[in-house]
Amino acid sequence: MTTVLAYLDPGSGSMILQIIAGGLAAVAVTAKLYWNRLLRFLRIRKDEPETTVETSSARSTDSA
Repeated sequence: MTTVLAYLDPGSGSMILQIIAGGLAAVAVTAKLYWNRLLRFLRIRKDEPETTVETSSARSTDSA
């Protein structure tokens, strides 16, 4: 019979849980960022038309 000489103290267990939680959070944020792109790629959602936004600098130069 073999003996395992390993010990995990409470700090190591806490660190492992934090690594797992951080990894899950990173996956969730990445999925949220790319969700619309994935839906458009799978043709589930159509592309939205781009809207143009007027800049305030263009209006201020006209009045001067």
